[in-house]
Amino acid sequence: MTAIKSVLVQKLVEPRNISILVYFRIIFGAIMIWEVFRYFDHDWIADYWIDPVFHFTYYGFDWVKPLPGDLMYVHFIVMGIAAACMMIGFQYRIASVAFFVLFSWMFLAEQTRYLNHFYLVCLVSFVLMFVPANRALSVDSILNKKIRTNYVPGWSLWALRCQVGVPYFFGGIAKINEDWLRAEPLRSWLSERADTFPLLGQYFTEEWFVYLFSYGSLFVDLFAVVFLLWRKTRIPMYVILVSFHLINFQLFNIGIFPWFMIFATLIFFEPDWPQKLTRFKIPQKPPFSISSLTKNQKIIVSLFCIFLIFNFAMPLRHFAYPGEVNWTEEGHNFSWHMKLRDKDTMYVEFIAVDPVTDEEWYIDPHDELSDRQVSKMSKRPDMVLQYAHFLADQFRNDGYPEIEIYADVEILLNDRPPQYLIDPNVDLAKQPITIAPKSWIVPLENHS
Repeated sequence: MTAIKSVLVQKLVEPRNISILVYFRIIFGAIMIWEVFRYFDHDWIADYWIDPVFHFTYYGFDWVKPLPGDLMYVHFIVMGIAAACMMIGFQYRIASVAFFVLFSWMFLAEQTRYLNHFYLVCLVSFVLMFVPANRALSVDSILNKKIRTNYVPGWSLWALRCQVGVPYFFGGIAKINEDWLRAEPLRSWLSERADTFPLLGQYFTEEWFVYLFSYGSLFVDLFAVVFLLWRKTRIPMYVILVSFHLINFQLFNIGIFPWFMIFATLIFFEPDWPQKLTRFKIPQKPPFSISSLTKNQKIIVSLFCIFLIFNFAMPLRHFAYPGEVNWTEEGHNFSWHMKLRDKDTMYVEFIAVDPVTDEEWYIDPHDELSDRQVSKMSKRPDMVLQYAHFLADQFRNDGYPEIEIYADVEILLNDRPPQYLIDPNVDLAKQPITIAPKSWIVPLENHS
């Protein structure tokens, strides 16, 4: 155990070339600027955060709300400025903290905007607050020559490698489920998108190709990190991953994720490759001592160990819940379950009942929510419960203190027949908002 600890400490504190962190800082900042621009270009800021009358939140974060009115535009402008400052390394620490807070706030303020790559951006930007990525080829290093260095401690590189590698590995773990192993919903998706690939598309309806794609993507995700870390297989695996991401970009509308992963995965190559490729001469400084950890390094390493434990525990928490996670959604978010299910809403309606007067109201959620909100909410029991509580509060404010709220929601998962997602006989107004298993979720039928 002592020998393992010694090797681990050695890896965490040994000097590594800083050019890989400079590259990552620039790429991350540039892609985030692009992402902010897309929200202005498509007018998504108003659509997602300003216009809706109700916002779905995450458990424990109901206090995070979109800024009122046009202040959300200011929010995104400042976030774009922070990303630009990170990219050029100007006031890097302040900019990285600002970006992390602003992006995470935006992410937490509307649950129907949950995307795995948004979660990844939150985590990566958190890591970037700590790594010394501004100590070379940055405005900060020009203004303050004392911080210039060609070396950074190994933990800064390994923290980013772990963060980029986690979606690959747990994306593969998530694919080890009944539906994916029988090539669903991939079979349906490929058949619908055969025309998008002029040459390859002719095979999309062939069973051998469907299974090759299904099991091949599982294998790539599971072993990507292993083959990236091994020098002999690094380049072939990277080529496979680039092809994998480009195919996903063509097949699905998944925003910046393929491009971010294509560039971010280069973090697994030798740390000095950007310097060799660009022939930039980074100011040299003698390597720092690696004989022992300083007090500050011990604190940082301990914090990152806790952070990595969190990273590995979160994707596995759905095993603590009963039922199929793709159906119940309990533990689904933050677990790298990416493109694993085809879940369609067949019918959604809420019924409000006043037991005192026996009055009933049939409520179409489209009357208040956007189409996207209804689509996302109807497939996620926790969001259905949130909206039921919102409706109950409205009725109570209108003078119906004993109001009951029921949900009529029918969902189709992959190639199964549609069925009730929520028990239509349960008064959701009386159900607590909790992370505990929910007995009112109807178990998935035709599971085998």
